[in-house]
Amino acid sequence: MATQPFTVADVMTKKVVAVQPGAEFKEIVAAMERWKVTAVPVVEGEGRVVGVVSEADLLLKEEFHDHRLGLVEQMRRLDATAKAGSRRAGDLMTSPAVTVAPGASLPQAARLMAAHRVKRLPVVDASGVIQGIVSRSDLLKVFLRPDEELAAEVRRDVVEHLFPLSRHQVDVRVDAGVVTLSGEVRDSALVPLAVRLARAVEGVVDVRCELVPEGRT
Repeated sequence: MATQPFTVADVMTKKVVAVQPGAEFKEIVAAMERWKVTAVPVVEGEGRVVGVVSEADLLLKEEFHDHRLGLVEQMRRLDATAKAGSRRAGDLMTSPAVTVAPGASLPQAARLMAAHRVKRLPVVDASGVIQGIVSRSDLLKVFLRPDEELAAEVRRDVVEHLFPLSRHQVDVRVDAGVVTLSGEVRDSALVPLAVRLARAVEGVVDVRCELVPEGRT
């Protein structure tokens, strides 16, 4: 049976540093410094995420501290100047927050981060209540899987599935996340598929294929 793909719930950080909409500017800065994070979710009620305050939001106050804008620039940067004059999370936050579900795949989370140019995502349930937070570094955790574990999964879910009759003639080696498939197979037409499936195993860095049709060696 194929291994279930990793989801956001498997790698997310469950202990979340969050603030209420009424949190003051210095309180937010202190929380970021204490917990060494670059953004904090803003939650209300039972933990429903209503926005996110990032370092970029807070730095607007410093940017406009001694810089007086002309009328045209003020109109062009209304949102930024409004944040620069604010001091509570509810006014400083970016809303609505870009969030992800616990059951989302790691590629889905990565695409969300890239599309919205954010480094972390609040993880919320169907009601919008926070369950955790996932960062870029969390998504990379799958690449820490041991080589032996990767080799076992590739053999079980790829080799034994595609080449049941010649599985004992196929060698699977993994070194630093790079999979090498070698040996003889009866159905060489399935070799490209084997490479794609092996590369799709989470934690695999690359795949080298040295498989040949049976009788060629």
